[in-house]
Amino acid sequence: MSFQSYLKSIKEKTGKDPIDFRQLAAEKDLTENGILKVGIKAGQVVDWLKTDFSLGHGHAMAIYALLKGIKNEDSE
Repeated sequence: MSFQSYLKSIKEKTGKDPIDFRQLAAEKDLTENGILKVGIKAGQVVDWLKTDFSLGHGHAMAIYALLKGIKNEDSE
C-alpha cells in the first residue's frame, strides 16, 4: 500500500487529514514546530491513534511517519 493510499484510507475512516492530525498532535503536546518532540516514541503515537481513532498499526505508523518528518503529504 502506498503512503497516499494509507492517508486516503485514514481520511475515509476518521474524517481527518494530515493537517488535522498535525493539529491534534500539537494539542496533545506531542509536537513542536510540526515535528514530534525529542523523546516521543512511536509506541506513544500508535497507542493514541489506536485508542482515539481505532486505527490499525500500519495506519497509525503512517501518521507517526508524517509527524516524525519521515514522510510528508506528497510522499508516494
